[in-house]
Amino acid sequence: MITSGPRPVAPFSHAVEADGWVFVTGQMPTDPEAPDAPLPEGIEAQTRRVMDNLTIILGGIGLALENVTMIRIYLTDFERDYAAMNETYASYFEKGKLPARTTIGVSGLAVGALVEIDMIARRP
Repeated sequence: MITSGPRPVAPFSHAVEADGWVFVTGQMPTDPEAPDAPLPEGIEAQTRRVMDNLTIILGGIGLALENVTMIRIYLTDFERDYAAMNETYASYFEKGKLPARTTIGVSGLAVGALVEIDMIARRP
């Protein structure tokens, strides 16, 4: 668990490491400093909050987004939110240096979120 990370919405660790591989649990768009606050409005704001939460977790274990090898993204309204999520998501990475990725449409997410993102990273 990363002390500065968001409060988990279920029983899990923020990240688990095995043989240099780091599996970061899917994060919600909750504010680590105000975990009971309403979620941000809209897919762009929720994507930013999720990516910021993931960055906090990675930083807490001495890694950064450039160490990420694979990402899975879950969207509750794929058709409506896919393009806007992509634009926000891409802004977190250096152009041409994106991790592998899968995006999945789902029927619902914890805490009523529009987006959840998990990651796999590799320790150098």
